[in-house]
Amino acid sequence: MSTSCYHNETVVFFYQRVGKEIRREWNLRDAVVIGLGLTVALLVVLANLMVMVAIFMNRRFHFPIYYLLGNMAAADLFAGLSYANLMLNTGPRTKDLTMKLWYIRGALIDVSLTASVANLLAVAVERHQTITTMQLHSNMTKRRVVLLIISIWVAGIIMGLVPSQFWNCECDLEDCSSVAPLYSRRFLIFWAVLNLLSFFIMLVIYARIFFYVKRQSRHTSSHTSEAHNQTIINLMKTISMVLGAFVICWTPGLIILLMDGVLENDKSPANRYEKYCLAIAECNSLVNPIIYTLRDAEMRRTFKSILCCLCRKGVDQQREPLPIEMDSPSKEQTLGYNSEDKTLWESQDTNSKDGKWIVPVV
Repeated sequence: MSTSCYHNETVVFFYQRVGKEIRREWNLRDAVVIGLGLTVALLVVLANLMVMVAIFMNRRFHFPIYYLLGNMAAADLFAGLSYANLMLNTGPRTKDLTMKLWYIRGALIDVSLTASVANLLAVAVERHQTITTMQLHSNMTKRRVVLLIISIWVAGIIMGLVPSQFWNCECDLEDCSSVAPLYSRRFLIFWAVLNLLSFFIMLVIYARIFFYVKRQSRHTSSHTSEAHNQTIINLMKTISMVLGAFVICWTPGLIILLMDGVLENDKSPANRYEKYCLAIAECNSLVNPIIYTLRDAEMRRTFKSILCCLCRKGVDQQREPLPIEMDSPSKEQTLGYNSEDKTLWESQDTNSKDGKWIVPVV
């Protein structure tokens, strides 16, 4: 079997085998795609970093759903860094990569995107559990939340290792993909179908939530308040945004992977659109924090506090130190916040001794 495998070949060999060109110099198209990709990656990193800091700072977010959102932000942040690494090691630089480095470049994308999609599914399941049981927060214990987060990253790491360790075309050149010349076309079909299945599961979960809320509002129509109606409207908007963002960002890339897996290399148009589709898919990591956090008024207030704190530090660094006065301003005046906002920063004991979260009584 060793005589039919090509473990010691270069990356250029596999690219030439499938007819994929490695450009010697950067052209305008490559510059536009890479510039757009790096811009998206930077926005993804900054947006998700802001989410993680907000969840860490505000103790009102120390509940299972927000920890899952924080983990999703971490996965999306990692996706942004992985995508930036891909953009910096593509084009003419591809020929300088060893097979190991090429696999690592692809594995980082696989790990981050798998973790991001898995987080979306975990949030969908958590929302289904809480809404159908009429609870504000999930009854999951700390241990279950930690195990769930670990499982998400284990699944991502496994998906990242599969192509390099088990499912590649080093021993079957006829199965090489034109999009990723060292990957097996069958693996790309599996990857595309897996994501489509994830989309279908999310669709079913949110459909169940929608019909449950609609049924509950119909049974209690005579006692329905305006606030209850607003909750239904917000839920419908969130469902539409989640499903719409997932379809718009992922469908083009999934179609490209399926076409590359089914069609012959000389008939597949995947190479012409792969970078654009990957950039669109990466945008999902930017849309996620907008959908799941910016619609939260408490999160917006925390964002504002973080930004004000950063601006205040920047201004203080530019000022010269003032002499110490005995009649110094109060702590509230120094920090520049209103007494009405104290509840946002007050420490609350929301964790019980048995490892479960308890909703504080207001």
